[in-house]
Amino acid sequence: MPDKTSNETPKEIVLDYELSLEENASRYFDRAKKLKAKAEGAKEAIKKMEEKLEKLRRQSEKEIEKQEELKRLKERAKRKKRWFEKFRWFFSSEGFLVIGGRDATTNEIVIKKHTDSNDIVFHTDMAGSPFFVIKAGIRLEDGKITEKEPEPEAIGDATLEEAAQATASFSRAWKLGLGTLKVFHVKPEQVTKETNAGEFMPKGAFMIRGKTTYHQPMIELAAGILELKPEGDRLFMCGPPSAVKAHCSDTAVIRQGDMKPSDAAKKLKA
Repeated sequence: MPDKTSNETPKEIVLDYELSLEENASRYFDRAKKLKAKAEGAKEAIKKMEEKLEKLRRQSEKEIEKQEELKRLKERAKRKKRWFEKFRWFFSSEGFLVIGGRDATTNEIVIKKHTDSNDIVFHTDMAGSPFFVIKAGIRLEDGKITEKEPEPEAIGDATLEEAAQATASFSRAWKLGLGTLKVFHVKPEQVTKETNAGEFMPKGAFMIRGKTTYHQPMIELAAGILELKPEGDRLFMCGPPSAVKAHCSDTAVIRQGDMKPSDAAKKLKA
């Protein structure tokens, strides 16, 4: 008799009259086991499918990130380069822009076109050395490049030593395996193309007149990524380790070897 107190619909069970009650129960039990096994198999199949979908989702996200990174790289490649990027350059740990010649032609341009009266000029006595210039009126402040009234008195020892280190490190002393090199600095008015009678001044070379102040920096460089505000431009900066560590992320120290410092920097940049 059905239970009249229950709200559930009675379930009918079909029994095989040729089988005993125990045999009918055993048949239903076997069927239940098979259904349970099928259900577990279905659960396992669903689990595997979910895992595959999750894997595909992660791969899709990585592919999207990869495409976005490629897009960012292309946009960076298209950006208009700043005027100082045609030279060797870095921002000192005190924030001053320091530029230097890459060859005789750019040495000439650095001194003739980009050296102002309040700047400081660096060079060495070694033939073929670059000229480096500390720009007293161009600073990096909180990630922004600012041009203001030159403040030569604000140029501290850290900037002087870093400019000297860059001048030595980008000279032939690197290739010769020297650990240090004497570098001097002078005022812009001490640098001239005027020569004594009968003398010739080749491109990229200048006469230095008057008192010079010498430094003895170690030869060592580093490289890293400088991110500028507000544009978010990422510039590859190579210079003295103390300057690079002060402003850059993803830094690496470049030590002397068979490779030129400029080639080592290009390899890191790639």
